[in-house]
Amino acid sequence: MTRRVYQAIFLISIVAFTFLFAKEIKGGVTNLFPHVDKVAHFGIFFILAIIMDRAFKLPLYVQILLLAGYGASIEIMQGTLPYRQASLGDFFADFAGAASYFILRVIFTPRKKNPYG
Repeated sequence: MTRRVYQAIFLISIVAFTFLFAKEIKGGVTNLFPHVDKVAHFGIFFILAIIMDRAFKLPLYVQILLLAGYGASIEIMQGTLPYRQASLGDFFADFAGAASYFILRVIFTPRKKNPYG
């Protein structure tokens, strides 16, 4: 896929995930196991990191900072909603999800060999 396609996917993902983070959650899913919301935050930010990495040519630290800023913004937004609450644990899960992708990327990306030695 082209970078433009990934950019469109990233934009759609940000809008969809922001809507989901703002939506009122009623029963069911939240009772699957303790801290299911932390796992969801981790997974969503792992996916966002993949898409962002393919969509934009930005240094890794910039991508991590942007995703951390988005995570902080989501928690601030949730803190203003009467049916949601902000959570520092959710923010840490967001950051861990994004950082995990970038750590794996650095580990598994082949290094270019030095032609001189």
